Amino acid sequence: MSEPSTKPSNSLLDNLPSPLSTLLFDKGREMRMDFGQILGRAGEPTLAVYFPLTGFISQVAGMEYQKPLEVGMIGREGMLGAHLLLGIHTAPSNAIVQGDGLALEIPSKIFVGLLTQNHKLNTLLKHYLFVQFIQLTQGCLCQSFHGLSSRLAKWLLMSHDRARHENFYLTHQFIADMLGVRRSAVTIAAGQLQDKNIIQYSRGYINILNRVELEARACECYQRDLKHYKQQLNLSD
Repeated sequence: MSEPSTKPSNSLLDNLPSPLSTLLFDKGREMRMDFGQILGRAGEPTLAVYFPLTGFISQVAGMEYQKPLEVGMIGREGMLGAHLLLGIHTAPSNAIVQGDGLALEIPSKIFVGLLTQNHKLNTLLKHYLFVQFIQLTQGCLCQSFHGLSSRLAKWLLMSHDRARHENFYLTHQFIADMLGVRRSAVTIAAGQLQDKNIIQYSRGYINILNRVELEARACECYQRDLKHYKQQLNLSD
């Protein structure tokens, strides 16, 4: 998941037998995701599921009179709408496109039918859903016990993995909202990374200059998330 690729793909779909993966593409459609596009709202019916191919999505939760907070990020390693495996047809959180790109969109009714007919698909996605539970738990710990600098480094790595290229668009305000901090704090932390020539930031565009150093500055949660993903989906390093 950490190695960018130029070919549009999704790791979950790639991990299925070729005929089943082809069937999913035949039952859905490739669509363009645009930054800021809303793909789902908390408490509303889930009309479609999305397998990002090049773009990525933030799962965002909020409270009245409070700014939203990111509780999950979904890119080419996963899918949006895994709660359908539990028989739940309402979205648990808002889903907002964070990185432009492509996704495979499949209507929920068709997708649920495929789940009942394909044991391999059902089993694989249950493992992925469990990974999401682990990542949510890890995210709560990270939010409470890790400093902003290490959390920012982790978040940039996660975005970099899913963007699939070195340069991507993220404003300081958007990052601040996702991390649940003030914009001024992000400006200071990002400025420190830029001063060390680890990233370059200009007009909302972030360029990763030194990924190795960025990984060294990230909290342990980044590697733990990768490890859990690979273990549950039986992926090799």
